[in-house]
Amino acid sequence: MGPADVVTAGNAALGFVAAVLTAVDVRLAAKAILLAAMADGLDGVVARRYGGTDAGPYLDSLADVASFGVAPALLVVTVVREMWGFDRIRVVAGVAVAALFVAAAVVRLALYTAYDSGSDETVGVPTTLAATILSAGVLVGFVEPMLLVVLSAVMAALMLSDVTYPDLHAQDALVMGVVQGLAIVCSGTLGQGFSFGLLFLALGYLFLGPRFYWG
Repeated sequence: MGPADVVTAGNAALGFVAAVLTAVDVRLAAKAILLAAMADGLDGVVARRYGGTDAGPYLDSLADVASFGVAPALLVVTVVREMWGFDRIRVVAGVAVAALFVAAAVVRLALYTAYDSGSDETVGVPTTLAATILSAGVLVGFVEPMLLVVLSAVMAALMLSDVTYPDLHAQDALVMGVVQGLAIVCSGTLGQGFSFGLLFLALGYLFLGPRFYWG
């Protein structure tokens, strides 16, 4: 294993931590997912600096399944069970959508590894972006179950879409990373402000990236 692979393994570990934290505090779980997203970006930086391994792309996709597929889905299921616990039909529907989100993430990551890992663009919404939007939404207080279920369904559909997203430029990735880090470490009003900023940036890239970010 190379240095980048170690960072990728850390991403997977954070995904597990986030999954466990969903049973304790959904806000902490959301922050763990965002921290995993930062590790996901860092492993690429480390790979470019110190070199990657042939196993790197496969390790990256496996780690992302845990951090940006399973963990966000459990986050949504936890909120659904807490709010709709006595409504069995709606709970089952929420779990089904969360399962669809995981399935879409697995397919998206497999397609990325097979076709896009060496490219500067990807087809379909990146799983990291989908997980970031869900997690930032939870941090700013958007925890109405129906909103999260609908958003999860939309993200699942977009992950399997044919919309092409360019990779973020280094300076833009750095800005988003700083905002993301501050959303993780800050609490109270300040933390919520940075979480709103992160959600704004992520949604901006989601809607505007495919059309206006090229060049």
